[in-house]
Amino acid sequence: MNRQKLSGVKESFLQRRYGVSLGRRYVMAAASVVLLGVLSCSQVNNSSSSALAQSDIPQSESPLPKKTVSNDTRLVNGNNKFGFKLFSEILKNNSSENNIFISPSSVAIALAMTYNGASGSTQQAMAKTLELQGMSLPEINSAYASLKELLENPGEKVQLTIANSLWVNKGVSLQPDFLQKTQDFYKAKVTNLDFQDATAPDTINNWVKDNTSGKINKIIETIKPDEVLFLINAIYFKGKWSNEFDKSQTAEHPFFLISGKQKQHTMMSQTGDYRYYENEQFQAVSLPYGTDGKISFYVFLPRQNSNLNVLYQNLSLDNWEKWMTQFHKREGFIRLPRFKTDYDVTLNDALKALGMEEAFSDKANFSGIGKNLTISQVKHKTFVEVNEEGTEAAAATSVGIETTSLRQKPEPFRMIVDRPFFCAIRDNQTGSVLFMGSIVEPQ
Repeated sequence: MNRQKLSGVKESFLQRRYGVSLGRRYVMAAASVVLLGVLSCSQVNNSSSSALAQSDIPQSESPLPKKTVSNDTRLVNGNNKFGFKLFSEILKNNSSENNIFISPSSVAIALAMTYNGASGSTQQAMAKTLELQGMSLPEINSAYASLKELLENPGEKVQLTIANSLWVNKGVSLQPDFLQKTQDFYKAKVTNLDFQDATAPDTINNWVKDNTSGKINKIIETIKPDEVLFLINAIYFKGKWSNEFDKSQTAEHPFFLISGKQKQHTMMSQTGDYRYYENEQFQAVSLPYGTDGKISFYVFLPRQNSNLNVLYQNLSLDNWEKWMTQFHKREGFIRLPRFKTDYDVTLNDALKALGMEEAFSDKANFSGIGKNLTISQVKHKTFVEVNEEGTEAAAATSVGIETTSLRQKPEPFRMIVDRPFFCAIRDNQTGSVLFMGSIVEPQ
């Protein structure tokens, strides 16, 4: 082999071996923030802020070879089950006439990072609440790392980013192993910040704002004296419909409220082939995003002789998985309200009701993070906008640690979403439910 060919072979080998880069993509909008605080700041070990610095391991300068990423269905099923339970608890404490919209994936990721520092009965309680029983901590972390990579590659015309960060009060020492895991598996950015500085909340809020494309502007109002750590997850999603709605078909139509009253509202209309399912209780349709439909917007409309309460009584992981297998391509007409809404909720009571009460008490054991830590508040904020072009959504969570078969073609369906409905945004590749909501009065 002559020298020129040999050089070419070497160059080709080196390019294949070291030149593979993993491209990033982005999808819709959601953000999640976890705030961690301490009941007694004086009991936190302030002697070695070096633990934080030691955990700042530099990333490899050479791109890693591409590898096949697998999806752990145990984690996805656990997250979805937790999401439906959380949604049910939130419903109990909200007026039936109010819109609700949450990102269970965002809350789950934020609490999963926190879970890495839990021990003893606190860890067991969190595992039960988060539906992580039967999975070891290494399995959970590895599964989240893989899931993040899968979710962030949704296809064309769809953007999805998942970002994590830890904000540590200046001078506070945290367990190096905890910090390492959040960086290695959750790609969390770790920052020392003087919580006494009046600009500290703005610094954290600006990170959330940047990572939710400005849809969540503020998750932290003030930093309490006993708070020493904030764990933050931010998810941003923006997707264009595979088939956009024609704006010339958008018009004012009546929308019937739970009270029986009706209001004129802007409604989008479209005819086409959709994945569709119906039974005695509801009609449901899947509206895909992008060129390959990896992510879809699901609308569940109760029948005229039924209502949302009946639907929610049957909204469980088992039923959800069963319903997902029943969707088939069918021609039909869909009229859907154009809407935009934001939502704000404190999740303390809901999480306590689901079994995490100890994590909010002085019996909490977060020794894997530091000494004498407890969760003081879990807040969640979301935003969603649905229009003719597609959907944009955002969410923020703060934890203060203080198919087509051959058969006779059915008649085209007609689905007029002119009354309260349930909706969800689902990653069809992994099965992850990214968002879910109850829209009783579109704004």
